[in-house]
Amino acid sequence: MQDRNIKLTIAYDGRCYHGWQRQKKEVTIQGVLENKIGMMVGHPVTLLGSGRTDAGVHAVGQVANFKTRSSISSEAFKRGLNSLLPDDIFIRDVKDVPADFHSRYDAKSKTYEYRILLSKDMDPFRRYYVWHIPWPLDIEKMKKSLSFLAGTHDFSSFRSAGSNNTNPVRNMKLADLSLSQKEGILRLVFEANGFLRHMVRNIVGTVVDVGSGKISIDKFKAICKSGDRRMSGIKAPPQGLFLMKVRY
Repeated sequence: MQDRNIKLTIAYDGRCYHGWQRQKKEVTIQGVLENKIGMMVGHPVTLLGSGRTDAGVHAVGQVANFKTRSSISSEAFKRGLNSLLPDDIFIRDVKDVPADFHSRYDAKSKTYEYRILLSKDMDPFRRYYVWHIPWPLDIEKMKKSLSFLAGTHDFSSFRSAGSNNTNPVRNMKLADLSLSQKEGILRLVFEANGFLRHMVRNIVGTVVDVGSGKISIDKFKAICKSGDRRMSGIKAPPQGLFLMKVRY
């Protein structure tokens, strides 16, 4: 019997995990999932994720796939796996896919959203899901800066050290923001064919510098063209970042 290839769409709260990737001594999303899936199918599995999320980063629509000989139906597998998983990881969808499907290499684009709470006081109920900024930001200048990111560019200026990506060129399909006055939440949305190590968080940190008046829009453009990570802003904290969707 040929192995099935099963695709999972996963949501998780990343605050209690040391990121996606399996580690020997730390609790990770991949490690927990592989353990529970193995219990269900009766053999060890290797879960292939669409990409790695860092410690504290969340996902609404992470995608992963694995091979198995199990004949458990997709719907029964979803129910069973969710009953085994902790409450901060949830399987949104289970689907049989062709044998050659690969969640990472077949992805056409990924969409990330970064959330900033703009308020004088911190909200203790949202502290693990936003970057709290108590000072005013110039939203229009931030939006203008983001517009320069659209298209195909070398994003070395926003790549952290330790990246395994040898090619820093990415196609940014969308870089925009919106502000919910009622919630006080500023959402920065990025869709690209791929992202470098900490790329979104480094962009957000630099765009916040524009909004704070620390650097000008022209300076932001110069940073983008420089290819020098040392010129860009701080890395935004992880808890505001969400992997929203992977497109195939």
